[in-house]
Amino acid sequence: MKYRNALPQMKEQQMLADGGLETTLVFQEGIELPLFAAFKALEHEKGVEAIDRYMRGFAELAVRNRRGFVMDTPTWRASPRWAAELGIDRDRLKAVHRDVVATLAELRDKYETPASPFVINGVIGPHCDGYSPTEILTAAEAKAYHHTQVDWFAGFGADMVSAITMTYADEAIGIVNAAREADIPVVISFTVETDGRLPSGHSLQSAIEKVDDATNGAAAYFMINCAHPDHFRHVLEQGGDWTLRIRGLRANASRLSHAELDEAEELDDGNPQEFGQLHQQLARLLPNLTVIGGCCGTDHRHVDHVCKAAHDDAVAVA
Repeated sequence: MKYRNALPQMKEQQMLADGGLETTLVFQEGIELPLFAAFKALEHEKGVEAIDRYMRGFAELAVRNRRGFVMDTPTWRASPRWAAELGIDRDRLKAVHRDVVATLAELRDKYETPASPFVINGVIGPHCDGYSPTEILTAAEAKAYHHTQVDWFAGFGADMVSAITMTYADEAIGIVNAAREADIPVVISFTVETDGRLPSGHSLQSAIEKVDDATNGAAAYFMINCAHPDHFRHVLEQGGDWTLRIRGLRANASRLSHAELDEAEELDDGNPQEFGQLHQQLARLLPNLTVIGGCCGTDHRHVDHVCKAAHDDAVAVA
């Protein structure tokens, strides 16, 4: 609970997030992930070593660039519904959450510096499909469903929780309310389609404003993830006060649609250098942007190029 009451990214500390953990494990490490559940990789030595190597790489990248590191737990698919489909009972699932938080605490102890604060972030995924939900929860239903993970993360010492790849506002509202009840900071990250709208069809602006209106602005901030910068840059260019609530970006390397990514049998890792350059443009549209990482298809190369592009931009401005 080191940073629970003072998240450094809320004080203009520039932070890194990691990249596409699941795509790295599947396509680069050759590890099978049923239901895209990264935590399943922790059941064998190869998976443990791969995730450890992956996270250490980002920790070193953050320290080298004098940026903080938002350390995500590999729990995007570790909510009760998905665990049940994987044959994992509640006690075992709870142990997964305890162990991943403890592992990240050890990583923080090893790498953190005064210039690079490390934050333990409990990751929560959507109740339904992260690209095309077929079952829509009310805010109350979402709170009842997601409180299990939120409470575990709060109890085991995570600094914050993040709901990643959210596809509609009501589920996000429920998660914010669960986190508020558990007294832990919460971040909501929406995904968008190639037209810049959520899979629900709503605009990013309306989704953010709906969550804030329903929760009195209780979310620490918002993010965008699992979409290429070209898919949402035009939305941000429209401007407005709502963009001030966006502090984080975790974009895809690929310009493919969600449907195309779902069917892809090979990794599309895009162009890492271009990825960094595109984030220069996005940063100019988001004055409160403090957290940058990657999502599907990205790895250390992509985030490293984001750091280089940010440095080049700062030098040019100076």
